[in-house]
Amino acid sequence: MKLQLEDTRDLGLATRSIHCGEGVDAETKAVRRPIVMANSFELNSTSETLPESFAWDNTHQYNYPRSRHPNARYLEERLAGMEGAADCVVFASGIAAVSGMFFTFLSAGDHLISSRVCYIGVHGFLVEHLGKRFGVEVSLVNTGDPVEVRAALRPNTKMIHVETPANPTTHLSDIAAIATIAKQAGVLFSVDSTFSGLVTQRPLSLGADLVVHSLTKYVNGHGDALGGAVLGGKALMTRIRDAASIHLGGTLSAFNAWLLLRSAVTLPLRMQRHCENGLQVARFLEGHPKVKFVRYPGLESHPQHAIARQQMCGFGGMLNFALLGTQDECFKFLAGLKIITHAVCLGHAESLVQYYPQLGDHPELGVLNYPEDIGEGFLRLSVGLEDAEDLIADLRQALAAV
Repeated sequence: MKLQLEDTRDLGLATRSIHCGEGVDAETKAVRRPIVMANSFELNSTSETLPESFAWDNTHQYNYPRSRHPNARYLEERLAGMEGAADCVVFASGIAAVSGMFFTFLSAGDHLISSRVCYIGVHGFLVEHLGKRFGVEVSLVNTGDPVEVRAALRPNTKMIHVETPANPTTHLSDIAAIATIAKQAGVLFSVDSTFSGLVTQRPLSLGADLVVHSLTKYVNGHGDALGGAVLGGKALMTRIRDAASIHLGGTLSAFNAWLLLRSAVTLPLRMQRHCENGLQVARFLEGHPKVKFVRYPGLESHPQHAIARQQMCGFGGMLNFALLGTQDECFKFLAGLKIITHAVCLGHAESLVQYYPQLGDHPELGVLNYPEDIGEGFLRLSVGLEDAEDLIADLRQALAAV
């Protein structure tokens, strides 16, 4: 027996993470969804029913997997149930989801307000492509200050987009305050909530129209699949399917959709552990004499700790910090780590750290997009699911060599 999405609204998050999008396979009676590796589906065969096979709002009719396919739909239902959204569209990656959303709702001559501090791939897309190539006016502002957001509004503003907590600095934006501004201005409001892991904050309940996630990160959690999602109202999701799924083709594969559906089952439990470990590690680093600063939303020292307490039910596993000393000593610290790996990405079961040095002109190797008081570089730490004591011991011994 399969629960319908509307039947799960009053269930707890852990229950929704297991049962939304799930059901017994009609042919084999398997209690887990199979992987459907098909690139074509039988169409309805009467003049009355054929249009149903192509209707964008008929999400359980399949024709060609670039538009929709069963494994993607199962995942969409699970994510929508967990986020509290009416519907969801999944993509092959997080940046495919973000660019598909902007492609759907923005045209040449429109104006977009976006967080100045954001994932470098989104920053590049906004500035180099939407702005310079396609004629969308882009204002990058400090969305942590609602006054700046309101001041940036123009007659042609169509959308406000914030990333909170922001990658990689954990900078926060007040979702409810900005939602009020967007509603008064009559513009769409989207939130990239990737750092929340779809568990620790609820942007839709705070007034956002759209929520974006890079599923590659916490939702996957196992370091073995890429994916992205946009969630919101049914009418908005239908527009995204129409504009982005077909014409951009950033389709999530059936296998990756199956992996992500599997991973979402344990997401609430994993996020609880990420939050617990993140706070313990942040407190250790904050008290270490060789650490210049720590930014973790759960610490009272975070500049926007009050906003975090207001809109988050947990503070996640992401933090950043800087060491006292030279850049060479930062590299020595990285080389000394034994458990924590120097690597890109985040939200994995294993802890990952990435160094952002002020080095060269490549945005991933400099602080060009992060003009805060971060000195000569900083480290972004994705605290994993290991024993917190082991992570702290690893950090301690690596710091001792600096």
